[in-house]
Amino acid sequence: MSDIKLAIVYYSSGGTNYQLAQWAAEGAREAGAEVKIFRVPELAPQSVIDNVPSWKAHLEATKDVPEVKPADLDWADAIIFSVPTRFGVMASQLKQFLDTTGGLWAQGKLNNKVVSAMSSAQNPHGGQEATILSLYTMMYHWGAIVAAPGYTDESIFRGGGNPYGTSVTVAQDGKMVEDVEPAVKHQAKRTVEVAKWLKKGRENS
Repeated sequence: MSDIKLAIVYYSSGGTNYQLAQWAAEGAREAGAEVKIFRVPELAPQSVIDNVPSWKAHLEATKDVPEVKPADLDWADAIIFSVPTRFGVMASQLKQFLDTTGGLWAQGKLNNKVVSAMSSAQNPHGGQEATILSLYTMMYHWGAIVAAPGYTDESIFRGGGNPYGTSVTVAQDGKMVEDVEPAVKHQAKRTVEVAKWLKKGRENS
């Protein structure tokens, strides 16, 4: 059994952030973590979703991915979030879920969670960095430890150079512009590594 338990929490309407979550899971498992992937509950009306074939198809394809609950955050030593930007901030679906974590926060159960984040948008400067930073602001309130990738690996540069967290541009055909898979895996491995350091330090203190 792994020493580190990692929850990957994503929201995706077209599949991009689901793919990022899968790559992160691969990287984290290579680093020895026990990984669970969770999706954020959808808030959009079904009538809206039905008018966007790719959205409807993605939801159908991922219906068996478990929806995240606050207890899943309590379980985890580390958490990676992956979410598209909406006007420069995180999608409301993820924000709504995070707003339900007050009970855990009040009990101190979110203190010292190691967290990291990824994002996507339809153009290179579509708010990815602002989205990640807005999510980290909530994490500071948790008392979490942010494990940003920085420029700790060459893959960060090849994947677009975002030091706050992997971000991707999604073209009109739904495909990713940047080669971010190596950066995502590195970010996940780094998150697990920082969680291991923290856990070892706490056990030895």
